[in-house]
Formats: sequence, structure tokens, C-alpha cells
Amino acid sequence: MSSNEIPSREVARRVFADEFNDAAFTFKESDDDRAPVYLLLPTGAKANRVFFVGTLTEKDDVGEDSEYWRGRIVDPTGTFFVYAGQYQPEAAGTLRDLEPPAYVAVVGKPRTYETDDGSVNVSVRPESIQVVDAATRDRWVVETAERTLDRIGAFDDEGNEYARMAREEYDLPIDRYKRSAVSALESLEESDGDELGLGGAGADGSPESTEDLQPEP
Repeated sequence: MSSNEIPSREVARRVFADEFNDAAFTFKESDDDRAPVYLLLPTGAKANRVFFVGTLTEKDDVGEDSEYWRGRIVDPTGTFFVYAGQYQPEAAGTLRDLEPPAYVAVVGKPRTYETDDGSVNVSVRPESIQVVDAATRDRWVVETAERTLDRIGAFDDEGNEYARMAREEYDLPIDRYKRSAVSALESLEESDGDELGLGGAGADGSPESTEDLQPEP
């Protein structure tokens, strides 16, 4: 790559919280120190960046010497945790100013942390956090369900190297993510208005406020 070329940003994968939290294996595809680190999703895809929408239900400043904000964001399947500090000033400022509950759209990088007992916790270092409406949240649920089902449909395809890696790294029944995606869609049908919460609601619409977040096409 010449000095005049600008590297493209990695695709931000749409993924539900339950699958994201099951992902614990990270890898690089080259020995370059600057090579991107990928989280391997159990449905057979690599994710250097993720894109999700949910309800910010809690926020806490867990820093000691400086501000370090932790946000708890829920979608119909589970919980994402985001952490933002001095190196993510815009996201940290958004968390500082927001009052839960609020619908938010997040683009960020997965981070894994091995605990003392050997388990792996997964969180997100946000690049951006934007307040959105219920229609945007609902559209994200629909599109993320579609992406999840697409990955499941291609899981057994010959030549799907990330599905092969997922089979080797995870001992997880792939059908659980299909059930989760269907359940997420059903939660939209069962919601009763635009009240903030796990189920949320609102008419489906174009996520105009998230067009600049560079999710996967």
C-alpha cells in the first residue's frame, strides 16, 4: 500500500447481544503489529467493529484517577457493556451527559478480558454513541435478525473459513442464535407503543440518524 492510500475501515457487524457475549476467541490474519484484531462470532464471521442499537439502562463512572464510563445497553436478547474514557472522549462525553433510559446506536470495537477463573468477558470500546428513536431501534432489530440468519444459512457452506473456525473454537449449537433472532423479531410485534425498555416499540423506519455509522452493507 502506498503512502497516499488510506486504509478502508473495517465493516461494523450487526450482532445481537447474546451472540456477542458468547464470542471469546480473537485472532489476527497477519503478523503485522498493526494488523486488525478480529472477534470470531459463533455464527461464522469476523468482527473488528460492531454496530448495535439498544436501550441505555445504566451508566457509571468507574474510573479512579480520571473519568472512565461504563454503560449497560440492552437489546431484545441480552446486554452489551461499553467502556469509554480519555481515549474515547466523544463517547465518554455522551455517556456522561445522557440520562437513562435512552435509545442509543453504538459503533465500536470488541474487547475481551480473561478473568481470574479463566472465563472471558466481552465488551465494546465505543467509537461513537448516538441517541436514536424507537423506529431506528426497531429497524436495527430487523436488519440484525436478517444478518444473523444469513450467517447461519451460510454456516455449512464449503469454503466458509470463519464457520470452520467457529466450529473448532466454540462448542455451541448454532440453532440457538436462530431462535434468538426469531424471538427478537417477535418482541417487536409484542411491544405496545414507543415506551423505552427491553421490548421497545415504534413504527419501522429508515435509520437516518445512523447512516454515518458505517455498518455492514
